Amino acid sequence: MKTIVKWQGGLAFEGKTDSGHSIMMDAAPEVGGENKGARPMEMVLLGLGGCTSIDVVMMLNKSQPDQVKDCQVEITAERADSVPKVFTRIHVHFKVFGTDLNPKKVERAVNLSAEKYCSVSKMLEATVQMTHDFEIIEA
Repeated sequence: MKTIVKWQGGLAFEGKTDSGHSIMMDAAPEVGGENKGARPMEMVLLGLGGCTSIDVVMMLNKSQPDQVKDCQVEITAERADSVPKVFTRIHVHFKVFGTDLNPKKVERAVNLSAEKYCSVSKMLEATVQMTHDFEIIEA
């Protein structure tokens, strides 16, 4: 896997992935950025959200075909006060929308993603206090 990050002027950078996708990143205005894109630490949380969501939806679609109508994950994080301002706590909250979803199967999918399958989660858990939960919303 390879990415290229290219300076776009100011404190903005464009990241290009091996799979052909691009995304803009920029620093916050209070440190000289122009808010042209996501902050790099936001990108870490987006990566976590994407990784774990893919796991959960794949597992639920296998165990409960056609029952999942939507899946959203809300991630909240706390950072250290001093440099480096690493994440100290991350909470992942799933909202799974569907019909007649089995709570045990949803819980199992969320737990398996967090504890076994999500590469981003496994990397972060070495240095960050990670928690997760879910709610089922009848659709």
